[in-house]
Amino acid sequence: MNLAAMDPKNYDAQLQHKRIKLEQTFADFNPPALEVFASEPMHYRMRAEFRMWHEGDDLYYYMFDKALNAKVRCDQYLPAGVIINQMMAALIAKLTPNPALRYRLFQIDFLSTLSGEILVSLLYHRQLDDEWREQATQLKAKLSAQFNVNIIGRARKQKIDLDKDFVVETLAVNEQILHYKQIENSFTQPNAKVSVKMLEWAIDATKDSQGDLLELYCGNGNFTIALAQNFNRVLATELAKPSVDAAQYNIDINNVTNVQIIRMSAEDFSDAMAKKRQFRRLEGIDLDSYNCNTIFVDPPRAGIDPETLKLIQGYERILYISCNPETLNDNLLTLSQTHKITRFALFDQFPYTDHMESGVLLERK
Repeated sequence: MNLAAMDPKNYDAQLQHKRIKLEQTFADFNPPALEVFASEPMHYRMRAEFRMWHEGDDLYYYMFDKALNAKVRCDQYLPAGVIINQMMAALIAKLTPNPALRYRLFQIDFLSTLSGEILVSLLYHRQLDDEWREQATQLKAKLSAQFNVNIIGRARKQKIDLDKDFVVETLAVNEQILHYKQIENSFTQPNAKVSVKMLEWAIDATKDSQGDLLELYCGNGNFTIALAQNFNRVLATELAKPSVDAAQYNIDINNVTNVQIIRMSAEDFSDAMAKKRQFRRLEGIDLDSYNCNTIFVDPPRAGIDPETLKLIQGYERILYISCNPETLNDNLLTLSQTHKITRFALFDQFPYTDHMESGVLLERK
């Protein structure tokens, strides 16, 4: 993390640099004009993690600055949302004089929402006891006067939830209100306002779709819920059990009736579709009844494996969201043999860093 680079005055210039770099990276694929979706220049992150430094009676947050090759005290953090910055100050004031809560505390994680909830995870190099629970309960009560807060304590092989281990985000997507359960220690998009732009772009890119949608790597159903309106049915896969549970919760609270979630990896699902193997998790699901002309993928940074790429090439339209331009480029070497890029987008999820979130819509040649 280069903290000195986080200057809102430099935001437009760094976004322009990303635009040029992304256009150059994918020039050989002859994509259409790049659609660029900017972030807020400050207070855009809904998640933040800080290490804790104990110095005598003092206790403070810090991050490691690669440019300085040193730790930097962070009483406030420009990228983090307003509620996180407010909580940072209120929390440290109550933790510092409390031996039971600060003893061997080495990290604090924050997960917040645009709708006002915040989850605080306290991580320790010791086992947590009844005294910790009692003091943490009193801490939550004090903070609740100002915040809609929940607190979690974590230690090796130990997790204590004082109430719940998730928040529920509320997003206005094309004036439609969508709700998302986001679980502590599970993946969520960090930049909520850019996430809304991503959802709106994906809805627009698939607005004239026919038939059903197949989605791989669906996570907590972030895109699944938003895209369901454009298809007769959606069949979505995800391997991580907490994410599957959250996705099913989100389907229910958003009253979506045309989505089926399957707990499977993309690789196993590719084998099932190719009739290579049979899976008990697919009992009662008639894969052949789905008329999927469109497939949506949002893979991890490693990209998509060769067998799944073969599966993807069988669909008329491919919507691909990527958090890693390098693996997207590699995957497009295969996908571009059968498909052409008809939409191309940059979503600035991570301002002031080299990370780029991008999206492509590919249609069969």
